[in-house]
Amino acid sequence: MKLSVALRLGRVSNLPTVTTNVLAALALSGAAAAPWTIAVICLGISLLYLAGMFLNDAFDRTIDAIERPERPIPSGQVSAADVFGAGFALMAFGILAIAGVALATGAGWWPIASAIGLAALIVYYDMRHKANPFAPLVMGLCRVGAYTTAALAGGASLDESLIIGCGLLLAYLIGLSFIARHENTSKLTQLWPLAFLIVPFVVLQPAGGGPWMFAIYLMFAGWTGRCLWLVWKRNFRTAVGGLIAGISLLDALFVIRGDQPVLAGVACGAFLLTTILQRRVPGT
Repeated sequence: MKLSVALRLGRVSNLPTVTTNVLAALALSGAAAAPWTIAVICLGISLLYLAGMFLNDAFDRTIDAIERPERPIPSGQVSAADVFGAGFALMAFGILAIAGVALATGAGWWPIASAIGLAALIVYYDMRHKANPFAPLVMGLCRVGAYTTAALAGGASLDESLIIGCGLLLAYLIGLSFIARHENTSKLTQLWPLAFLIVPFVVLQPAGGGPWMFAIYLMFAGWTGRCLWLVWKRNFRTAVGGLIAGISLLDALFVIRGDQPVLAGVACGAFLLTTILQRRVPGT
């Protein structure tokens, strides 16, 4: 498999958003993880993300042959068997990375269970998302699984702050995934699911949060508004890529609320990096 093909299959341009998921989960849960622990957690969850992207193409190969014939499998750049093999191998290595951190830090078996649950959700989504009306919910739960796995692997518990963060992330992902389901049709059958994108703005009021909180909030609101405008113009694919990048801005809001301005700046940088990388490797 050529490297360029692997990069497209894995939608590697979106990987910075996985790293910010880890940072947000650790900030929300109050975990005091060592730098090496954070790095390995990021590696493990990134591998699970890549696995999900590989398997998504493998399971969707038949419909992609009709709707997206330029994708690597239907265009003959790689075989479905190779993509399946690589996807499940990446998934195994991702779980092993989380297990290694959990056992090394004494975090116990809960992070491993969360990683296995996340892997199961990923496979279920990839297998059934085209025919499943609840696919946006399942996709959102996959990102929630990244939060819970990161927090538990960092030695924290699933406290109230983390659960609220998971709920807001889930709402945002439901709205995003609903749009993504229609990117090949350029026509929304319903508009009410878009309201899920607004939930984080209602809950995360910037008042009293300081200038950095206000600045990130405005950036997030402005970017989401731009993406919704692209939806209105029926430029769904660009809108979806933009909303994926916006995940890092939501993560930055969680981090800055945890009074960690440096890490919030890193999350904002990850947002910019994602938008730049998406110009070279499509995010959808």
